Amino acid sequence: MGAVVADALNKTFRVLDHRPGLLGAVRNLFSAAGRDVSAVRDVSFTIEPGEMVGYVGPNGSGKSTTLKMLTGILRPTSGQAVVCGLSSTADRRALARRIGVVFGQRTQLWWDLPPMEGFRLLRHIYGVPLPDFERRLEELVERLALADVLDVPVRKLSLGQKMRCELVAALLHGPEVLFLDEPTIGLDVVVKEELHTFLRALNADHGTTMLLTSHDLDDIEQLCSRVIVIDRGERLHDGDLASLHRRYGHVRRISLQLAAAGEEPWALPDGAWVERSEGRQVVIAFDADRVAAPLLVRGVLSHVEVVDLAVHEARIEDVIKRIHRGPDRPLPAAGRASPPPER
Repeated sequence: MGAVVADALNKTFRVLDHRPGLLGAVRNLFSAAGRDVSAVRDVSFTIEPGEMVGYVGPNGSGKSTTLKMLTGILRPTSGQAVVCGLSSTADRRALARRIGVVFGQRTQLWWDLPPMEGFRLLRHIYGVPLPDFERRLEELVERLALADVLDVPVRKLSLGQKMRCELVAALLHGPEVLFLDEPTIGLDVVVKEELHTFLRALNADHGTTMLLTSHDLDDIEQLCSRVIVIDRGERLHDGDLASLHRRYGHVRRISLQLAAAGEEPWALPDGAWVERSEGRQVVIAFDADRVAAPLLVRGVLSHVEVVDLAVHEARIEDVIKRIHRGPDRPLPAAGRASPPPER
């Protein structure tokens, strides 16, 4: 059996109808009228031990709800979640000792206490033997460079320091599976790279299985060999990142730094357009199904003098939109600029 198994998971929430006004407020107290909203619909997947899997989708797609069902925070309306061979509902207490959870916008540390005090409390909560606790804490503090902040109240820490402390808190009891919900939200590039390096080492050294949700495609590209896409509660794709781009990543971009401001590469083929132009910085978007990147680059270079150039894969937002529309329907590009008249 896999380390994480989602078997036909469904989650429906009851949303009450609220009537306005004083009389409506009184009626709301005694009425259960409302409607059912489906947050997750028939989602199934299996994650093998040691895998690092990205779980992506737009806001409201059901990512966090799925994680909460897998970790036992929420009970599925139907279906089953099995993690480390344990039911997330029937074996919730036993499961809590086998998994670690980090929610990027929630904390499991105590706001007014230093991280060290929080770590000691968590040792007792999880029943971690003192020698194991000291060994793991020493390793984690060294790897995450936290020695200087252990006695500083959590409320005084930077966002990056808090997130590194959250990782320590989630790993002190030696979990087999780590769930990460938007762990890099709000972090700068340097701190993000430090977390990426740490998580890769954790997986390589300890074989920790990870399920990661993120809006940042860089997190997925740096950490995950497999990506599951969910939208409107339904699983839409499950495979490696390369296959995701091959099948759905049709809109790519070329960023240019021009030699002089005001020059614009308007001589573009059908299927390519200027998405943004600000001084010497220009971004060209193109449909990779209709336009070959090397030909487009050569055409641009023949019309304008370029100082620097980079080709970018499709953004995860575009990929998800494409998946939702279906592979045979065109993806409108956000912020698409209409080409000017021919000169």
